Amino acid sequence: MLYIVATPIGNLKDITLRAIEVLKSVDMIACEDTRHTKILLDHYGIKIPTTSFFQHNRFTKGEYLLGLLKAGKNVALVSDAGTPGILDPGYNLINLAFENSMEVTAIPGAVAFVDALVLSGKPAHEFFFAGFLPNRSGARQNRLKKIAELKCTVIFYESCHRILATLEDILEVLGDREIAVARELTKKFEEIKRGKVSRIVQEFKSKRPRGEFVVLL
Repeated sequence: MLYIVATPIGNLKDITLRAIEVLKSVDMIACEDTRHTKILLDHYGIKIPTTSFFQHNRFTKGEYLLGLLKAGKNVALVSDAGTPGILDPGYNLINLAFENSMEVTAIPGAVAFVDALVLSGKPAHEFFFAGFLPNRSGARQNRLKKIAELKCTVIFYESCHRILATLEDILEVLGDREIAVARELTKKFEEIKRGKVSRIVQEFKSKRPRGEFVVLL
């Protein structure tokens, strides 16, 4: 069995009892970063062997993990935070398992954009998750023009290095609308900013933004 195991997005207590049970019972845990996952495993006294599975080794390591599954072993797939398969190479391993008729199941848990959505105050009955916007301003603005056509809440992730430039592009393309920006969800410095784009831009200009961000339009 390939277990897709959601892990905490910040606070180590945000893990299910079932996830801990599975992680203690499998033969191998495939991690984006074994050093990062070790913190979680050590916290819960989990001694199962780990192996790296990330963007640059996903094909060769995918075949290795498939071999374990074919040999009757149980493998757990985890990401650095949240649910594997969302904007990470876990998608490739999941599909490889399906293509080879392996059994796959998911152990549900934290998802950053869902947490941000319910905290944002934005309508949650219909929404679109846009992942990450393009890095370059021109391509990002083109994507925002397409987003403008959507009639629902739009959610995307952004890094601290690009959040200010992205908000400035939103201001230029979409106008000074009401948005919500969440950062460091479930962590000590969790923060949700709600208000006009221009106000949040000014706040970030006066105090350099830190952490990982979720933006909701």
